[in-house]
Amino acid sequence: MTDRTTRPDRGGDQPPRPAASIVPDQAAPPDRETGGSPPAPAPVADPPAVDPAGQPAGSAAPPADDLPDGDGPAADGSAPKRDRAQYGVCAFLALVGGLVIFDATTRIGQAINSADPIGPKPVPILLGVLLLIVAAIYAVDVARGGAGEPEAGEDVDLDSPIDWRTVLLLIGAFLVNAVLIDRLGWVISGTILFWGSAYALGNRHYVRNLLISVALSLITFYAFAIGLGVDLPAGVLQGIL
Repeated sequence: MTDRTTRPDRGGDQPPRPAASIVPDQAAPPDRETGGSPPAPAPVADPPAVDPAGQPAGSAAPPADDLPDGDGPAADGSAPKRDRAQYGVCAFLALVGGLVIFDATTRIGQAINSADPIGPKPVPILLGVLLLIVAAIYAVDVARGGAGEPEAGEDVDLDSPIDWRTVLLLIGAFLVNAVLIDRLGWVISGTILFWGSAYALGNRHYVRNLLISVALSLITFYAFAIGLGVDLPAGVLQGIL
């Protein structure tokens, strides 16, 4: 009777239960290739703290040059650089417009033909006024920082110096034509102009260029005389042409 357990419903105490055995953590199986235990997993690092600006704590701010457009110091509203050389072009346009208006109002007479009631003055005056307007608009654009885009052609070297030899040869050809057109006539002076321009631009086919220049001079001479009714100076060839 002593080995029997008492029942709780009969007033006896419950028998003590055996304590659960604590099973130790089993070690991971050794690596079959190396024969050693696998490395312990690395502890997970906490994410870096973020400041109110959105940058990780302790990180340096990006340089101003790497900021997008509108966030750098260049977006502080500073005025762009002005190309003051463009003011010379504005002054030249204004000067030409003023000369055209002055010449139209002082030298050109009134119309005396009833078929032309307007006369020759309005057209040059209109051109002079348009030149003045263009000069004013151009000056305002330059003052606001406007500038033309640089030449970006494939065959243009922006770093090459000016070819002054070619420029001077072209200017010389035009000056010779202006001096000789009344004395020798357009056919001869025009031939010199066309041939000299081709030579200045590097063409060395002298005989072929001479023939082409003579043909162009004759064609333009008769085109003005017949098509436009304007007689170009014949010079020493008067009576032949």
